[in-house]
Amino acid sequence: MRPGRQLAVLGAIFVVLYLLVFFSGGASGGWKDRLEPRLGLDLVGGTRLTLEATNSVDGRAPTAENLEEARRIIENRVNGYGVAEAEVVTEGDRNIVISLPGENRDLTEVGSAAELRFRKVLKVADGGGTLPSPAPSPSGSASPAPSGDASPAPTKTPGADATPSPAAGGQGGGAPAPSATPSPSPSAASPSPSAEPVPAGIEEQRKAVERKVGAEAWAAASALQAPADLTADPSLAEKLAPFAELSGREVAVLPTQMQFNVPTIGCDQLDDRPPASISDPNQQVVACESGTLKYLLDEAKVLGTDVDDASAVLDQTSQWVVSLDFTGEGQEKWTALTREAVNNEGQECDASALGDEGKCRVAVVLDNEVISSPQILSVLTGNSQISGNFTNATASDLASQLRYGALPLTFEAAEQQNVTATLGASHLRAGLLAAGIGMLLVIIYSFFYYRLLGSVIFLSLVLSALLVFGALVFLGRQIGFTLTLAGIAGMIVSLGVAADSFVIYFERLKDEIQEGRSPRSAVSRAWIRARRTIISANAITIMSAVVLYVVSVGTVKGFAFALGLATVLDLVVVFLFRHPIMTMFARTRAFLSPRVSGLGRVLPARAQQAARDSRVKEA
Repeated sequence: MRPGRQLAVLGAIFVVLYLLVFFSGGASGGWKDRLEPRLGLDLVGGTRLTLEATNSVDGRAPTAENLEEARRIIENRVNGYGVAEAEVVTEGDRNIVISLPGENRDLTEVGSAAELRFRKVLKVADGGGTLPSPAPSPSGSASPAPSGDASPAPTKTPGADATPSPAAGGQGGGAPAPSATPSPSPSAASPSPSAEPVPAGIEEQRKAVERKVGAEAWAAASALQAPADLTADPSLAEKLAPFAELSGREVAVLPTQMQFNVPTIGCDQLDDRPPASISDPNQQVVACESGTLKYLLDEAKVLGTDVDDASAVLDQTSQWVVSLDFTGEGQEKWTALTREAVNNEGQECDASALGDEGKCRVAVVLDNEVISSPQILSVLTGNSQISGNFTNATASDLASQLRYGALPLTFEAAEQQNVTATLGASHLRAGLLAAGIGMLLVIIYSFFYYRLLGSVIFLSLVLSALLVFGALVFLGRQIGFTLTLAGIAGMIVSLGVAADSFVIYFERLKDEIQEGRSPRSAVSRAWIRARRTIISANAITIMSAVVLYVVSVGTVKGFAFALGLATVLDLVVVFLFRHPIMTMFARTRAFLSPRVSGLGRVLPARAQQAARDSRVKEA
């Protein structure tokens, strides 16, 4: 063979790889900056959040298309925070992992569905969970309930408001408001519980809740046509008491009228319902505002998809608000909804739900929560604003959620991990120290046992490390591969795999020499016999890494990727460096010296055997 050719090919690979490292797309800064791999947050500090897709009906995994769409929306939301180098990836068939190196912050809000709904407030009741006192009035002057107004001009009510922007021109098309406060109408009542379409899965859960509270409590709750006054009927309070023990998930499957009319169902339970519990725009729902008032809300006439853009701005009073720009069709829906509210069409809003001007209120509902419920004083024909004691950060977060749309799935935060920069640096030092100690031990053993051949092992490990390092830098820029502490562990394990291939080759070389071959011919012969074993052993390691990468999640993926990458590059070094350099060593005098070559007693034993064979022939 001509070992110079293999070494030239290996040299060409190094040149190409490091040209890509220094001059490929994404390389910037000084030479030192271009040699820095992309490190995970466990090495530099930061935040990692794992979101798990949930389905409250059947528990089946979401489709790959929906999961990818959710990942894209979440990535846009995270980037909307103005952070750099955030990583949002899918894991398995229902997880999305968000990694934010170098910064600690709460990321749980990016996983909220952000389903925006605009619904008229039909009725209001106390949401404390018990009802010793009458339901409070929503009027801004009579109670602490938020009762802001939505109108072209600012009003005297300072509560949580949804007001149009100054350029909205909200007076157009408005009808005069009725002079008297309308009385509640029986037509405002929602359909009976039995009339609601109920999926089979929900029906089973509802029956389980019925068994839990008991037949008497269920019958009493089903018979209620309005929020019960427990002070007038103490016996009813005892009957309805079991509903106070229900969890948010159990309350979510109850009929809408039951959720609203049973006074022992409070806002704590309603706010604790799973995500997307009230997402159906065609159903009346119950939601709370400020954790104290329970609202019966109409069907959603305007949705988040009708919003074209959202941004955080300061209003005329220097308060942070979220400005909404509707689409063309969305603006028509919004104008129609405000007209219904101003005129209280069909007398749907009862007295408890009217504002202090006698007009209906429109609740801005995000997921399961009422952000604000302003009174609509006039028909709005332009853009509007949502306000609710926002800060710059919270207004920006909400605007980002609305701007990029609602998620097609609902998520629960499975795990959030914050790693400080100091701890990350400590992890990095520990990982590099472990890798260095592992390589040093292999090299010491190699020189002790194989002597000159130990230099082959040393040079092979150095070349493998340089290849792996260059590949990590390049892949970090091109495909976003991030080196983590688990990845360093994978590379340390690969040292053992590399050492195994040396042992196989060198021990086979000794066997060939003992069988009577010269060292030069034994090198080629041993390579032919050891090559298949080396390839098989490394192939098994690579397949194990691939399987582990496919079926695993989290940091285990980084371990598997690093292990597989290091093993593949070790094979490159085996074929393009180890065998050629051994061929060159076999032509030197040092290789024939037992003390220098590391072949130990093999060469003297071979000489003795040759002498014995010579004597036998002479005899």
